[in-house]
Amino acid sequence: MPLIVQKFGGTSVGSIERIRNVAKKVKKAVEEGNKVVVVSSAMSGETDRLLGLTRELSTRPDPREQDMVVSTGEQVAIGLLSIALKEIGIDAVSLTGWQVPIYTDTAHTKARIKRIDTHRIHAELEKGKVVVVAGFQGIDDYGDITTLGRGGSDTTAVALAAALKADVCEIYTDVTGVFTADPRIVENARKIPVISYEEMMEMASLGSKVMQIRSVEFAAKYGVKIHVKSSFVDEDGTWIMEENEEMERVAVRGISHELKESKITVVKVPDKPGIAAKLFKALGDNNIVVDMIVQNVSHEGYTDISFTVNKVDADFAEEIAKEVAREVGASGVERNDRIAKISVVGLGMKTHAGTAGKMFEVLYKEGINIYAISTSEIKISCLIDEKYAELAVRALHEAFIENQETIVID
Repeated sequence: MPLIVQKFGGTSVGSIERIRNVAKKVKKAVEEGNKVVVVSSAMSGETDRLLGLTRELSTRPDPREQDMVVSTGEQVAIGLLSIALKEIGIDAVSLTGWQVPIYTDTAHTKARIKRIDTHRIHAELEKGKVVVVAGFQGIDDYGDITTLGRGGSDTTAVALAAALKADVCEIYTDVTGVFTADPRIVENARKIPVISYEEMMEMASLGSKVMQIRSVEFAAKYGVKIHVKSSFVDEDGTWIMEENEEMERVAVRGISHELKESKITVVKVPDKPGIAAKLFKALGDNNIVVDMIVQNVSHEGYTDISFTVNKVDADFAEEIAKEVAREVGASGVERNDRIAKISVVGLGMKTHAGTAGKMFEVLYKEGINIYAISTSEIKISCLIDEKYAELAVRALHEAFIENQETIVID
């Protein structure tokens, strides 16, 4: 009997009526002869509400206690969904992350999964039950509840699919798949039928809201096939799977943008060995993920070091940067929250020359200045002013997607 994991996001379970709709989808999968494990997010807006409560009490809530609070959102959702399933004749059991259990490290608010004990889930499946698991959460070796960071329910679902050796992991969301750009910005954005793990990881890390990057990393590592589809429209979505030859027929697969980053600059740093190491080690020791890094050319023995972090971490990162600046004798720290990262992504870039030049030319023609550039084999990212983000996305989509030439492979 096939085993599938179905994950439903907050919008999909955002009301009692939508929870009933999810229950019907799960029932259909069961009636088609599948064993089903469901992963649910908290109801839409609930995590933000709970975080807001913690921040009314503290500008920087204790991470352990914050996890204790926000993890309750998923607990409510899985209980309601299990009740809805029972009401339509499907036996179900809800399990929190610690009841499974899903073991994580101790990095509260952004924990990483270490292992999953699947015995309880298999036992419940053998009884003919649908197992409804709380996304976004786990338990550390001290018995404390942890959460996996925003988008963590995707990671829960894919990790469970890997641990259970599921046939497929279905990610249900409020869009019909992965698009070549945000369809709210680009009217002519197209749904991508099939995309590689590598491309999806880049798009997720660069601002695509459909999948969380760590979930795609899990899928790539364990070969989990993912089908991203809509909770509200019954049609095929986007398959995320191993790279194949067809995927390299186009140079650029999609355009991504990210508005949730801040740029922090340590100004007039003494240009000597060890300064950058000191700064970025301090950030890493505090679990702050750094994205783009730029160090200016030395001038009279001094240089500037700029880096970007998620806005959620910006206050803490700025404090750390100021502390390091004082220690090394830098003149100060500047911060810019009104930036955007714009990226083009595609496997075909590995063998298709001229992508960078074309991207820079498009931005130049629109009068958009570039503050930083980062690249990999299959992506190019530029840091620009936030106010130009939508213009840049539309211009790049027109140049690379709407007017795209297909690479011919003999």
